[in-house]
Amino acid sequence: MTTPAAAAGKTPRFAEETVLDIRRLTRRFDDVVAVDDVNLRVRRGEIFALLGGSGSGKSTLLRMLAGFETPSDGRILLDGTDITRLPPYRRPINMMFQSYALFPHLSVERNIAFGLKQDRLPRAEIRERVAKMLRLVHMERFARRKPAQLSGGQRQRVALARSLAKRPRLLLLDEPMGALDKKLRTEMQLEVVEIIEQVGVTCIMVTHDQEEAMTMADRVGVMADGWIEQVGSPVDIYESPASRTVAEFIGTLNLVEGEIEVDAADHCLIASPALERPLYIDHGVTTQAAERRVWAGLRPEKVWLTRQRPDTPYNWEAGEVEDIAYLGGFSLYYVRTAKGTLFKVSMANTERRGDRPTWEDAVYVYWEDHSTIVLNR
Repeated sequence: MTTPAAAAGKTPRFAEETVLDIRRLTRRFDDVVAVDDVNLRVRRGEIFALLGGSGSGKSTLLRMLAGFETPSDGRILLDGTDITRLPPYRRPINMMFQSYALFPHLSVERNIAFGLKQDRLPRAEIRERVAKMLRLVHMERFARRKPAQLSGGQRQRVALARSLAKRPRLLLLDEPMGALDKKLRTEMQLEVVEIIEQVGVTCIMVTHDQEEAMTMADRVGVMADGWIEQVGSPVDIYESPASRTVAEFIGTLNLVEGEIEVDAADHCLIASPALERPLYIDHGVTTQAAERRVWAGLRPEKVWLTRQRPDTPYNWEAGEVEDIAYLGGFSLYYVRTAKGTLFKVSMANTERRGDRPTWEDAVYVYWEDHSTIVLNR
């Protein structure tokens, strides 16, 4: 299976050609603005994830693309054609719902064939497409079964096959893994990406699950308060967030407020009342004079723990282990510093047993000069 191109640093598998062009799209419900002046371009063949918490506007945006909600303002162009006011049944778009919405009284093959029959395709073509979809999702042996006789993962495959059978120009996935348990969800993420890549359809998925978006998507758009805060590859979103909203929503972050004391071309010093000593960064951050007040963030996996005092004037703090969360592959340490700041430190459990810090141990947290994320909003 092809890993999402942007995340892997490879040549993108999708074209640079824009297939979906969203222009200043807005949706108001009385006094509430659910989607606020959104602009977005999706490239042909890519998997694009809309990621955000409850109430961020991602589902409303998806429903406007499907035609289930009418925009208050703005336009939706698909392959250059304005579809803003087209009803759902006239759009070359299919949507797979979180609940899958399979017909319980129909067999697997009849569920897949349903939309094709509605379009009055010839019987021979319907049989051919259904057979192809069954092979694609590895459900040939279950063609005569009803949805109630299938597992959650099998029902998801059927729903995906039904959505792809009509050969849509755009596939919409609404929380595609939401009905699955965690282990099956992880397995199905890769399988669904493989199926979508084989078909070559352009896909937009909505999810609140960060891992799902980062695993499946070529690019991610993080939504908050009805608008898109940042669009980028999973690596860009995680390593170079554009704002505190994005930085805190994606993954875990140690965040302190501070003020830039030195901003040279090759380094920067940030002083914070939450820390004993300034943060040193091995590059300038080129902020305006009015933006010298910033937030400095450190991902837990980029902070280390030691019992030995670091031999450097910067980028370390003394503290005490307050709590430990053992999570199998890694442990998350909560270290309270002398200034009262709580640091989260992620350490891989590479040994079954070992001499590692434990509760109430005196320790030092430290990090490299290039690990700090600097945010001015």
